[in-house]
Amino acid sequence: MTDFTPRPGAPDAGALFVPPKSRTLGARLRNYFLTGLIIAGPLAVTAWIVWWFINTIDGWVTPLIPRVLQPDRYLPFHVPGVGVIVALAGLTLLGFLAANLAGRTLIRLGEAILDRMPIVRGIYKSAKQIFETVFSQSGTSFRRVGLVEFPTKGNWSIVFISAPPSGIVVDALAEEEHLGVFLPCTPNPTTGFFFYLPAREVIEIPMTPDEAAKLIMSAGLIQPETHAKLAAIAEEMKRQRLEAGEAA
Repeated sequence: MTDFTPRPGAPDAGALFVPPKSRTLGARLRNYFLTGLIIAGPLAVTAWIVWWFINTIDGWVTPLIPRVLQPDRYLPFHVPGVGVIVALAGLTLLGFLAANLAGRTLIRLGEAILDRMPIVRGIYKSAKQIFETVFSQSGTSFRRVGLVEFPTKGNWSIVFISAPPSGIVVDALAEEEHLGVFLPCTPNPTTGFFFYLPAREVIEIPMTPDEAAKLIMSAGLIQPETHAKLAAIAEEMKRQRLEAGEAA
């Protein structure tokens, strides 16, 4: 009969055996958790931003609504979004009135009054110019995306193309055409650098501002469909600069 008694000093076979199912189960649980996090994370962030926006607008607009017209007075629970609805209706009505002769007259009268206030005049004109530039349907500022070599030659950064310079800025620059560009920072695209560059140094690319913002905020993790085109454009510009350097 064969003796199966382990010899002294021999390793225990049970201690060396690791059931493969336990390791597989842990990997599956981890994958399930990560999948759930990927699904629930964006939903939670979106819900939080929407809820914050609704509460902020409600906090601004609801105190302006007469108490008689507030639904919270007649219901035992709070109704969110009333201020947002009133704000949207008020802005639409204001735009409708501004399209009429009487509305334009009132707006000109109000602007004439603000124009006589030294400090308020500058703030109002600056804010009006920004809103007209950003939200104008016919404007092109920040609706085009480009590439510039920054911070050094051979390093390409994404920029939003703004309006060209005007006034004394044009007089101070050379006769060559310039463009205003905004270089956003990662991961917060609301901060960055604004500067004027010669138009020949700004390469406009077929990318939407939304795609550019996603690319910047994700630090390159979310690649747009035009990523291959960007690489081809950068390689072409590099080749042209090398040829220009050799010719010089």
